[in-house]
Amino acid sequence: MSEKYVAYVGTYTHGKSKGITILDVDNAAGRMSIRDEVAVNNSSYLAIAHSGSFLYSIVDEGISSFRIMPDGGLEYLNTASIKGMRGCHLSLTKADDYIFVSGYHDGKLTVLQINKDGTVGAITDEIFHKGMGSIAERNFRPHINCAVLTPDEEQLCVCDLGMDQVKVYEFNKVSGKLKLADIIRCQLESAPREITFSPDGQYAYIVCELKNYIDVYKYNPDSKTRFEFIQNIFTVRKNHKENTAAAAIQVSKDGSYVFCSNAGDDSVSLYQVDKNTGLLTMKNSLPISGNYPKDINLFPDEKHLVSVNNEAGTLTFFTINYDKGLLVMNGNPVKIDTPNCIVLHKLDK
Repeated sequence: MSEKYVAYVGTYTHGKSKGITILDVDNAAGRMSIRDEVAVNNSSYLAIAHSGSFLYSIVDEGISSFRIMPDGGLEYLNTASIKGMRGCHLSLTKADDYIFVSGYHDGKLTVLQINKDGTVGAITDEIFHKGMGSIAERNFRPHINCAVLTPDEEQLCVCDLGMDQVKVYEFNKVSGKLKLADIIRCQLESAPREITFSPDGQYAYIVCELKNYIDVYKYNPDSKTRFEFIQNIFTVRKNHKENTAAAAIQVSKDGSYVFCSNAGDDSVSLYQVDKNTGLLTMKNSLPISGNYPKDINLFPDEKHLVSVNNEAGTLTFFTINYDKGLLVMNGNPVKIDTPNCIVLHKLDK
């Protein structure tokens, strides 16, 4: 019996979408079809618990939790306030006992407990970033866009694209408290948007939105600095850098390939990873047939890719040819109004 999957897409709700769209996934065909919608207010980001039992969504009121039913449907559990403006990114500890909320609008990082029943609990820590950025039109104050734990979960890496910094906090797993330990200072006016790690934990990739590149770091938890800068590589072709902003990043399961989407250029770039050095080589950068690919994700078999096109109001699908570095359009777009992100979930047989 083949494995079955569903996808959840978070959407803004000032259009026709209700909040969270549930789609059935055809892994072999590289396609998805809409099944249902769950009404919440402006689901700007989604995260699935590592246990696979619960889904969490940013909403206007804070964070909403849902139990994932055997068929992939969602059962509402609760909503907890983050005592701040609406967040833009979520991540969880591997034990699913804490959730981290990044606040773009107010530059606030919030840590909340997750109860054993999957509900969102009390706030354990909250930090406002302070300072002035370098670009008056955009980066005039802190904008936290992403917070991700290091592979050993000893530290939390917080991307502040308003400050051109990734602040690194020591994380106390008992108290849920944070303490500033280090700062990765990115290039002036680069706007670090998102950080992710290779599956083996040896490398970190920081997507810089406004300079359109990926900074690659070798990660060594036994080193005093932990992060060693090794590469800076563009997310678009050199003649495509104007009016373009790097968006989402995805790493293949074995760490051999990295994908990055670009708004404005409306493309996805494919990189091959040198396993000996960690360095990236761009194989190609191709259009995704939609405006503002705010998020991307690989299908479970990693033979296909889906692009979440926020301004176009579509999901577009592609078959990946790794040898030739090609993304080949795979069928018609699926229309979803103002989609923001997508997560995939494997159903129990």
